[in-house]
Amino acid sequence: MSIWAIFVALFGAFFVTVAVSPLFIPYLRRLKFGQSIREEGPESHQKKSGTPTMGGVIILFSIIVTTIAVSAFYNALNVTILLLLLVTVTFGILGFLDDFIKVVMKRNLGLTSKQKLLGQIIIAVIFYLIFQANGFSSIVSIPFTSFEINLGFVYVGFVIFWLVGFSNAVNLTDGLDGLVSGTSAIAFSAFAIIAWQQEQLSLAIFCMAVVGAVLGFLVFNAHPAKVFMGDTGSLALGSAIGTVSLMAKQEILLLLIGLVFVLETLSVIMQVTSFKLTGKRIFKMSPLHHHFELVGWSEWKVVTVFWSVGLIVGILGVLIGVFG
Repeated sequence: MSIWAIFVALFGAFFVTVAVSPLFIPYLRRLKFGQSIREEGPESHQKKSGTPTMGGVIILFSIIVTTIAVSAFYNALNVTILLLLLVTVTFGILGFLDDFIKVVMKRNLGLTSKQKLLGQIIIAVIFYLIFQANGFSSIVSIPFTSFEINLGFVYVGFVIFWLVGFSNAVNLTDGLDGLVSGTSAIAFSAFAIIAWQQEQLSLAIFCMAVVGAVLGFLVFNAHPAKVFMGDTGSLALGSAIGTVSLMAKQEILLLLIGLVFVLETLSVIMQVTSFKLTGKRIFKMSPLHHHFELVGWSEWKVVTVFWSVGLIVGILGVLIGVFG
């Protein structure tokens, strides 16, 4: 495999994003596609109201263009690329509809939870049907062991749970400037290395295209953010990382590599469960990043600490995925 392919994907996506963003962000501002900040959120976030959102469109554009161009040039355009783009783009469209309802129709909660869940399930089932029709394995392996489970037809339920779960997990994490951009760049980099070691060039190209796209977006999304990715970006990235783990057959390893996303989701589940059962809250606010803000940490400190955690578990994930 050509090592140049993944570097071309990385830098290509980065430069596409950096080139397109200065053109697209003013367009979002002219359309008044500004973020509405929920009143129950931290008071310090109210000053972010009006910042252009739906910047995930830029990320998606960069990923699509770069992945197709690079994989075609290196003869790596195959069903793996089709499945990765299918899930990423369709979840991105679902997020776009959610953002559009929030911003244009002024319904701050966007799509209802049932509407969003139904859309996610339909996309996951379509992915599974194509996945199965092309002979991909339904075996789930356990890291550090030789134990494998062939889930058979039950794998469709696992796929639904995985894609819905991680798309929502990344969506919950997207609450601070640059938080998801940085953590997703680290997670996709880890899987790019694992894919390269597995000699899955198509998968590695896609992962590095995502890394380049989100790093380019981070130039404009770092604190203080000039643009937010919105659900368009976070749902797309969450579904993409879930799909990548399925294609790499490292599903369980994603729980480690994506630990920040997992912890953010668990904090919400714990908060809601505790309040319903006892009337008391475990955290000052959930998801977890808001708790640390209310403890007194600056936004930038929360983001950098979470990035650091993501980097540590990403390195551990690579070591396990490559040598475990």
